[in-house]
Amino acid sequence: MNDLDRRAERAGILAEYRDLYGEWRVTSAETKAALLAAMGVTEEDAEPARTLPRWLVCSPGTAPALDLEDWQLDLEEGGQTEGRGSLPDLPMGRHRLRAGGEQCWLLCAPETLPLPDRGWGLMAPLACLRPAAQGGIGSYDDLAQLAEGAAAQGAGFLGINPIHAGFHVADPDGFSPYTPSHRRRFSPLYLSTDTSASTGAQVDFAAETPLRLAALEAEFRATPPGPEFDDWLRREGAALERFALHQALSERHGAYWGDWPRALQDPDSPAVAQAAHDLADRVRFHAWLQFATETALAQAQARARAAGMVQGLYLDLAVGTHPQGAETWMERGTFAFGASLGAPPDAFAPQGQNWNLAPFNPMKLEETGFEALALTLRQQLRFAGALRIDHIIGFERAYWVAEGLPGAFVQMPRDAMFAVARIEAARADAVIVGEDLGVIPDGLQQALSGSGILGCRLACFEHRGDPPDFKRPENYDEAVIASFTTHDLPTWTGWRRGAEIDIRERIGLTPPDHADGMRQWRAREVAGFDWLSGQFRGDLPPHAPEAMFRVLAACRSRLVALQVEDVLGIDTQPNLPGTVSEYPNWRLRLPAGPEQISAAPTLANAGRIMEGSGRRRAS
Repeated sequence: MNDLDRRAERAGILAEYRDLYGEWRVTSAETKAALLAAMGVTEEDAEPARTLPRWLVCSPGTAPALDLEDWQLDLEEGGQTEGRGSLPDLPMGRHRLRAGGEQCWLLCAPETLPLPDRGWGLMAPLACLRPAAQGGIGSYDDLAQLAEGAAAQGAGFLGINPIHAGFHVADPDGFSPYTPSHRRRFSPLYLSTDTSASTGAQVDFAAETPLRLAALEAEFRATPPGPEFDDWLRREGAALERFALHQALSERHGAYWGDWPRALQDPDSPAVAQAAHDLADRVRFHAWLQFATETALAQAQARARAAGMVQGLYLDLAVGTHPQGAETWMERGTFAFGASLGAPPDAFAPQGQNWNLAPFNPMKLEETGFEALALTLRQQLRFAGALRIDHIIGFERAYWVAEGLPGAFVQMPRDAMFAVARIEAARADAVIVGEDLGVIPDGLQQALSGSGILGCRLACFEHRGDPPDFKRPENYDEAVIASFTTHDLPTWTGWRRGAEIDIRERIGLTPPDHADGMRQWRAREVAGFDWLSGQFRGDLPPHAPEAMFRVLAACRSRLVALQVEDVLGIDTQPNLPGTVSEYPNWRLRLPAGPEQISAAPTLANAGRIMEGSGRRRAS
């Protein structure tokens, strides 16, 4: 093994992987070198043999299985102890052990998280909660109102897409919830105002965003924040101040820091320090936006819980962050630069996919005790009783793409990352869901289940053979959340008529002859599901959404999620993967607002169906 291969192996770059078709793909020397450079690994970074592991997972109340000479232990919650020989029993947390000039992070986590009681909830697109007649952008108040209404029908959670801080300050068109600027800050775009610039069938972010921000600034100027805000600022400290400074600089120099003057691209530069002084008023305004956002989120979660929801808000954590957003500007060492997250070649994208998202640098994660991951999870769980982690495969291995080169998989420290997730979920008494759809490495789903992290199952894909034989509800895994589809797939009505097939053919993504074959296959899928639902739906017609709800309700899975589009009988899906401007992704308004959705007869029917199948009703 040559030096390049040795460094790549140590960094977790897989030498080969098996693709969707069973073929082995070998990682080239050029790709290895590019990914090593993205991690900041040079030829001089040969690490000597270690005595201590870089990290070790252990259990609360027990002593880690290490026997050392002299050691020093820094506990996460504060305090330091020294000793010789065996280590003491440890509390839950991430603790740093130092011995013999080395360090090891002791990840003291519950062995598994308790599974939630059988329940169900509703998924809805926050931005689109205001119908055309009302206009504007959905708000955190709308979210709270819908949570209360869904709770009245028995729902235990209300799920939404990621609400991370985006690029609204300087790029209103950068509104994709899965391409965030910072995942530990939240979008103020959903704060309530009385303004509205558009009443069409689609949310016009370019028109709505500046109007809403202007209204929020007018509120900030008219009623200056008081002592509570100043106390919050002190608690948040330098991290909040730096984020707010990034937002102020974005107003002047553009959304993406790679386009800024070079002196401002380094957050520790004298030019940035001067900018912080010059822009102090704008920094304070953007800090207040975060304060107002967190206040609104906390109120929404409190209202959801007070209405009887078991989990309340079910938030969503994006798999990565934009390479030139606030998160990467502030925390340069945490990320790999020069490579993007993506997906390997498959039938959908024969050349593979580049998502233009900066990946966590696994070597830096290990070096810092997985601090960035822990803080990111903790911030989301402050406002939610359940959290979905997008593409949980990234905890096992992540597909990295360097510009102009074939991609490769990078092995991630899975057991450590799962341990960190268990620590943060246990602290928050929350449910963690790992989106484990697609091609999943052997052992990942078993590791999820062993950790008490729920997987995802989509009923539309749970079949085999031709004609399709759909999985019976009693054969679903228990430690999962089941739904019929997701925001990336057709709705119940759209699925039955092949709506997404028609759209993809119309915009040129699917050839006509292929589309004809897909429609024939879909007809067989529909017939197969109708046969299954016939054993549960009674006298309901097969096309009724309640027929599908009855199948989901009967599933062995602990949680079930229903899409608001199915409650309202909508046939257009929120997002069409593989499109940018060809389809109005994330912009399609719902035809009803929170009050009308809550009163929808189909939602009431869903509540009765779920309760009849033993799913816990909101208290």
